[in-house]
Amino acid sequence: MKYADRRTERIEKAVQVYFCSVMLSHRWEENEPLLRHIQDKNIYELDPVGSITKLQSFCKTARDAGYRWAWVDTCCIDQTNNVEVQHSVNSMFEWYRLSVLTIVYLSDVPPSSKSGALARSMWNKRGWTVQEFLAPKIVLFCQSDWSPYLDDRSPNHKASPAIMRELGNATGIDPLALVAFRPGMEGPREKLQWASKRVTTRQEDVAYSLFGIFGIHLPVIYGEKKQNALGRLLQEIIAQSGDISCLDWLGKPSEFNSCLPAEITSYGAPPSTLSSLLSEDEIQTSVSSLRDVVDAERASKIYQTLDSLSAPLFVSRRLRLPCIVFAVTEVRRCDEDPQTHSTFIVKADGLRDLSITTEDKLIQFSRARPTRQTFVLVRPWDRSLLKISDFADVPPGLPDAKSVEVWSPPLSPPYDSPTGSLGRKMLVDSESYSRALRLIVRLGQPFSAFLLAQQWGGEYKRIASDRNIVAQIKDRASIRDTDIKTLEIL
Repeated sequence: MKYADRRTERIEKAVQVYFCSVMLSHRWEENEPLLRHIQDKNIYELDPVGSITKLQSFCKTARDAGYRWAWVDTCCIDQTNNVEVQHSVNSMFEWYRLSVLTIVYLSDVPPSSKSGALARSMWNKRGWTVQEFLAPKIVLFCQSDWSPYLDDRSPNHKASPAIMRELGNATGIDPLALVAFRPGMEGPREKLQWASKRVTTRQEDVAYSLFGIFGIHLPVIYGEKKQNALGRLLQEIIAQSGDISCLDWLGKPSEFNSCLPAEITSYGAPPSTLSSLLSEDEIQTSVSSLRDVVDAERASKIYQTLDSLSAPLFVSRRLRLPCIVFAVTEVRRCDEDPQTHSTFIVKADGLRDLSITTEDKLIQFSRARPTRQTFVLVRPWDRSLLKISDFADVPPGLPDAKSVEVWSPPLSPPYDSPTGSLGRKMLVDSESYSRALRLIVRLGQPFSAFLLAQQWGGEYKRIASDRNIVAQIKDRASIRDTDIKTLEIL
């Protein structure tokens, strides 16, 4: 009994080592062997033709590496069993994560290839292979004859600077993520960009192959079509993360929801970085210049209203999106010979004039010639704009006291002072006032806007554009009169 615990621990470790599996990451080819082709058979006795040769070589490579178990998706999943397929798709990332070794087979990379062959391989263009090289901790890249890529015979190619540099340049994935990726909701827009140029045989797999990267478990419904599968994925990402960067795309809108793209290729362009145009020093300088001119009560009210907004929410494919709304007052087409796209000059209350290029045929109108349909330009609310600087010191120009007395005029009559005074005294916390002013500064910067058209039921639809719609407020008064709403978008 004295050594029972140690003996049990050794047995458990021995069992774990015995059942460790080597996983294969590869590009599917014609006539891949399925479960029914190899079940209850010795694979080494099968006729070595076509993809059977690949299976035999993979198993031999795993055995020569000292392991007893090999796993390949073509024949280790019963493709005729919907329950097993459902479980496998949602478990795939974890299986690769737990593998003792993942072998990446580059069937189109000949022996003795030079650097660059990995980047050009069709394996590097497939959708499922993203998670198959991000999830494992130990990976070996093999050429068509199963020899190590670049003749790198180290035990783990994730430790190879040359191979990781080539893979990073080819995929756009951060080197740290290539080596030590962690699934989850952090940076969803960047992850969607990683997958934007990859293809899958079954159209729904464009979305299903990303479940593990985001740590998401969703029903697998082959036959639902690509737009629905991608829509469900993006809906879940927004619901779990509250991150609206998934709404930052260019292209055609989805039938699932007009705020989502029809194709994952719409995420190919880098995400917008307009919100970070100002440095910390520039923000502080702007805050100092606003203290004597911006009404403290109004600034605090805007901050509190935005701070209290709920996260974006999907309900029955309808997106309830909190945003800052600007009423469109004029739409005028400015191109003389439109082909597939038309360019419009759009005017909106509180915004500088801007141009929008779209496939949609917008109704032209102005204040003099109004239309019955309502159009708005909106700034989707991003809670990161409320972020506080890393330092906790009282901003320059304010006393060291915890609060300051600020005089401001009332918002509107009737005045609550019995004497009818035009001002009333209010006590404003200096740190809260500073946070509110920082927000005012950020709201004054250029931002990515959506053009929405109101529908007959009161909901809105997004008018997609083939370029980023960059808007900017006209002046400080436009921020003071900010219209904050939660709109329902179909």
